[in-house]
Amino acid sequence: MAESPVVGRDDLVLVTGAGGFIGGHLVGELRRRGHRRIRAVDIKPLDEWFQVLPEADNRILDLRGREACREAARGARQVYNLAADMGGMGFIETHKVECMLSVLINTHMLMAAHEAGVERYFYSSSACVYAAEKQTMTDVTPLKEADAYPAMPEDGYGWEKLFSERMCRHFREDFGLETRIVRYHNVYGPHGTYEGGREKAPAAICRKVIAATLAGGSEIEVWGDGQQTRSFMYIDDCLFGTYAVMESDIRDPINVGSDELVTINQLIDIVEEIAGVRLTRRHTLDAPLGVRGRSSDNTRIRRELGWAPSTRLRYGMDTTYRWIYDQMTTPSERRRIYA
Repeated sequence: MAESPVVGRDDLVLVTGAGGFIGGHLVGELRRRGHRRIRAVDIKPLDEWFQVLPEADNRILDLRGREACREAARGARQVYNLAADMGGMGFIETHKVECMLSVLINTHMLMAAHEAGVERYFYSSSACVYAAEKQTMTDVTPLKEADAYPAMPEDGYGWEKLFSERMCRHFREDFGLETRIVRYHNVYGPHGTYEGGREKAPAAICRKVIAATLAGGSEIEVWGDGQQTRSFMYIDDCLFGTYAVMESDIRDPINVGSDELVTINQLIDIVEEIAGVRLTRRHTLDAPLGVRGRSSDNTRIRRELGWAPSTRLRYGMDTTYRWIYDQMTTPSERRRIYA
C-alpha cells in the first residue's frame, strides 16, 4: 500500500466507535501501518471496549453531542467515523429509534470536522441502504452501488445510513471536506459481539454451536428457514478496504464486501464442521430476518482499486469460532482486551 497522500505518520488521526468491533481493529491497523498519533473515542467505559491500544489517546465521549464531537476532532487531520448505535438484525429491527438517532453522531462529527479543518473524513455506511425490492429472492443479484436508488432501505437503520451518506456528499460539495464512504457487507471476525442481542449471524451461530457442545446438547435455534442468503466479509478484508478507500480518490459510496454467497444453513454447516458436531436445527420462523437475500457486487472496487475482499468464509469462520470458544471458556478476569 502506498503512503497516505493526506497525512503523515505523526499527524493526528481520529477513530470514532473505537471501542466497537471494527473500530477496535482499525485502531490497531493504523498503528501497524505506522501512525503514531491516534485518538480513539467511544461512549462505552474503557473496560467495555473490545480492544484497547494503550499508546492511543483513548477518550470516553458521547458523540451525539456537538461539543463532544468538537473535543474529539480538535487537532485531527483525518477522521474515521465508525460510531453508531447498531447491531445484528435482531437489534436493528426492534430498535429503530436508537439506530436513527445515530444521525446526530455523523451530523455533529461532520460539523466538527469542518470547523477543525480536517482534510479527509471517512464514513462507514452499510449494505442496509439498498432498496428492499432488489433483495426479495435467495438467489439475489449482487447489489451494485446504483441499487440504493430509488430509495427504500432497511427501515430505521438503513434510512439513517443513506441520509448520512448524503450529508457527507454535501459537506464535500459545499464546504470542500473530502469524504470517503464505504458500504460494509456483514463484517465478522474475532474481538466482536457474540451475545447480548447485538451480535450478527456468524458470531451468533458460533455461540449457539459452542453453547450446545459445552452443555452436551443436540439442538440449536435458527432464525428463519435457513434458506436466506448473505455474503460475509472477514475483518482483515474490511480493514484493507477501509484504508485503501480512505487513501483513494473514490468520492462516491462504494461496496466493501465479500461476494461469496451462502445460505444461513450453509453457514451453520461450516461452523458444525469446525466444531466437529452435527446438531438438530429448530427453526424460528417469526424471528427478525431482514431481507431474503443480499450479496455484494464488487465490479467497481475491482476496477477502482484492483482488489476486492477474498478471504474464504471457511477460513474466517474458523478463526472467529476459536476466538469465541476461548471467550466462552475463559473466566472474564483472565481475558485480554489489549491489542
